[in-house]
Amino acid sequence: MNPVGLISMQYARPFTAEHFPLFETMRKLGFDFVELLVPEAGELDLPVARRALSDAGLSVVLAARVNLERNLSSADPRWHQAGIDYLRYAIDTAKALGASIVGGPLTGNPLVFAGRAPQPVSEAERLDRKERCVVGLQAAGRHAQQAGITLAVEPLNRFESDVLCTTQQAVELLDAVGHPSVQLMLDTFHMHMEEASIPEAIRLGGKRLVHFQANENHRGFPGTGSTDWVAVGRALHDIAYDGPISLEPFRRNDDRFGVPFAQWRPPHEDESERLAASAAFIKSHLLLTEFRR
Repeated sequence: MNPVGLISMQYARPFTAEHFPLFETMRKLGFDFVELLVPEAGELDLPVARRALSDAGLSVVLAARVNLERNLSSADPRWHQAGIDYLRYAIDTAKALGASIVGGPLTGNPLVFAGRAPQPVSEAERLDRKERCVVGLQAAGRHAQQAGITLAVEPLNRFESDVLCTTQQAVELLDAVGHPSVQLMLDTFHMHMEEASIPEAIRLGGKRLVHFQANENHRGFPGTGSTDWVAVGRALHDIAYDGPISLEPFRRNDDRFGVPFAQWRPPHEDESERLAASAAFIKSHLLLTEFRR
């Protein structure tokens, strides 16, 4: 069965050495790995973090954090090169931590969380953006291959990216990159907004898919939203997906008027029971799908 993991920012952001005891908590709640945001330089002692993960019996996947100044899509050569350098740094960090995947919106050009509004682009600029992403991912892919790491490019919804939003766009990009160490990750939260059919998008991704985030349409705990998890599980089974599946149920139970849902907030109560139920929920759907087929 696929390993099921939990994003580190479920508990804290940044996630530092003081939070390492939570690794054992995650394991006890039924999670097999942690999806850890790529630490900034000096944020973690990597050998110590690796030992803490091993002691807890957890594996790890890394999630890249891009911004406008480390941005493969950028027309500014400095920021484009910084985007490549950052992916190389993320790859080296993954190797040091014992991870094999670095995923996320590797193409850059973040929107809302960068405080930047989307702007129309000419056809020439659209093609130039694609070429910059291809060149950057090929360069990072060569470094990843040498390190034994796979890069997983994630499409985001239209409010978080104006470069890569759908599985079809990702397939087009990966075909152009043409590197075995550059593959695909998908997140059902974003897919709810941009895909006509989540199961069919998963099937389109097919063998390119190396990392999957199982998130509700409202980022709540799995089973509390509108996602058809039976159909999702069946699609993953159809493409013989055996990679990691991580959860990001970090929407807090706070429906007061005016609370900004897009802003991350730390937990204000013990969510252990619901997290354990979420891990069991996803694993049960994967298991039942296997039996049904």
